[in-house]
Amino acid sequence: MTAKPTLNITMIQSDIMLGEPDANRVRVKTQMEQAMDMDIKPDVIVLPEMWNTGYALDQIQDLADAEGALSKTWLAQFAAEHRVHIIGGSVAQKTDGLVRNTMYTFNRDGELTAEYSKIHLFRLMEEEKHLTSGDEIVTFPIEGAMGGASICYDIRFPELSRTLALQGAKVLFVPAEWPHPRLHHWRTLLTARAIENQMYVVACNRVGSSGKDTFFGHSLIIDPWGEIIAEGGESEELVSGQIDLNLVDEVRTKIPVFEDRRPYLYQLDRKDI
Repeated sequence: MTAKPTLNITMIQSDIMLGEPDANRVRVKTQMEQAMDMDIKPDVIVLPEMWNTGYALDQIQDLADAEGALSKTWLAQFAAEHRVHIIGGSVAQKTDGLVRNTMYTFNRDGELTAEYSKIHLFRLMEEEKHLTSGDEIVTFPIEGAMGGASICYDIRFPELSRTLALQGAKVLFVPAEWPHPRLHHWRTLLTARAIENQMYVVACNRVGSSGKDTFFGHSLIIDPWGEIIAEGGESEELVSGQIDLNLVDEVRTKIPVFEDRRPYLYQLDRKDI
């Protein structure tokens, strides 16, 4: 399949009601419908992290979507009905008694193209006490190109983004619940991941407050040069921008970072890890 050169991206920068999956599903679906009513319809819709429950971790065993069945069903239906790719943010999903922070992605036919569970659990929000980490690095096809999956805290680990780029990803998708006061970290880390891997970064952050945390939005689309194409504010909104996949190849040809790598020098002995 030949890659579509340009893609219109819309991120759903939404507030999330703590521990209210039914209400959150209605809210997100309404916002997705609003996105499809825009003059420039998106090719790809991106949702934030843990949009179904928020960080209601003390209730997560009861709130989590069993096998992700409910989330997968309606997201697949929406994708097929509206002929749009969906990067389903992430949801709390339970399998065999274990809850994971999991992203589902769908193509225009409503087919599930990837399932990624967050690899790095964030101790400051006590994820490790309630959730089980994923153990698989995931890429997926999108309009003839390749996307890479990452969730929130994952962007602090450059090895993951580099591995996704080496596996062919041209766009890194990052759903998040990233709070104040770390806006500078958010913008800097995402820009670094874009520049060092010469890839687009599409990062959808939530807004609103939950417990002691306030989430600042600032969802971002960043190009392979590190230039910001679109950035949200700190309120609920649809954040849209267009990406040109040909630019990834142009940048990688102009500055051949991947050809100039010397990976045999980067290897650590086990005693150094």
